[in-house]
Amino acid sequence: MRFRAAVLRSYGKPFAVEEVALDEAPAADEILVRIAGCGLCRTDLAVRHSAGRSPLPAVLGHEGAGVVLERGEAVTGLDPGDHVVLSFDSCGHCRNCVGAAPAYCDSFAALNLHGGRPENAARFTDAAGAALAPRWFGQSSFAEYAAVPARNAVRVDPALPLHLLGPLGCGFLTGAGAVLNSFAAGPGDTLVVLGAGAVGLAAVMAAGAAGAVTVAVDRHPERLDLAERFHAIPVSAASPGLGDRIRRLTGGGAHYALDTTASAELINGALQGLRPTGRLGLVARLHTTLPLEPGTLDRGRRISHICEGDAVPALLIPRLTALWQAGRFPFDQLIRTYPLADINEAEQDCDAGRVVKPVLIPEPIGGHDA
Repeated sequence: MRFRAAVLRSYGKPFAVEEVALDEAPAADEILVRIAGCGLCRTDLAVRHSAGRSPLPAVLGHEGAGVVLERGEAVTGLDPGDHVVLSFDSCGHCRNCVGAAPAYCDSFAALNLHGGRPENAARFTDAAGAALAPRWFGQSSFAEYAAVPARNAVRVDPALPLHLLGPLGCGFLTGAGAVLNSFAAGPGDTLVVLGAGAVGLAAVMAAGAAGAVTVAVDRHPERLDLAERFHAIPVSAASPGLGDRIRRLTGGGAHYALDTTASAELINGALQGLRPTGRLGLVARLHTTLPLEPGTLDRGRRISHICEGDAVPALLIPRLTALWQAGRFPFDQLIRTYPLADINEAEQDCDAGRVVKPVLIPEPIGGHDA
């Protein structure tokens, strides 16, 4: 089948929306999905800054949502017509996958970042028949269609606004999952969120839904205004003595802190603002050494990395949609939609901080071979 997709051909060049092809019907464990919308995530944009890590040319996109059109013969629990949110790929049989920790799958990097499943290497081509890189995060959903392992897909209520749901598969999943799964925050707990972007604001919303008190730290006043709208206490990243300020605002220190910035200065400030036994989770990849101030990890304080919100997507995504329906997780207020053809504008707006979460909408489908 042939359809339009946004292809990144060079690490330094814009996306090009062009015709691509999938040469086969869905494999036994796959579904074919018509994409209704796909979030643009910082991980997609990070490909530009890690040349060689992810193969090009490629169709990126890993926050897709859409409608199931076909299913492979081994797929159960999903049918044509089902509405689904697509999440990250995992093998399903390593110890961590079997242990309900698919974000720590032994093959996570290979499946999601470094070229996907070997059996899919020759299936994705451009209009001239030249090979494109295998699926990104098992999806490659900057496109009108995607062939996806069925275990990546989570069925959702068809009454929900499907074109807006894709970021629940990664960015919003990560922030909310850190709060609800990794920290299991609840009433009476205090949380510091460093960075009020898509992941950080999802964490703020989830903390509010869980009854926790949140301090949001960012350098952009407009992002702090957003965090305050979602009931966080705003603190400028430029404020001196961040640790002392956190302790004052949280009555002696925060129970949890979540970093989305990879800023060593902010991380140290948040660690100093934790109460004894407090925990700080990192979701952003650190690209420099993290020097810790003396005594930072005294008295049971801990620091660890959190991947994909420690989520089992099939459990967390329905929980988040239920919270949205109850008015307690208004993620749609962070989204601005763009036609797929405007992907480069969406990237520029995201880089410049003019939008929290861009979502790309494929044009109405018609006139394509399928």
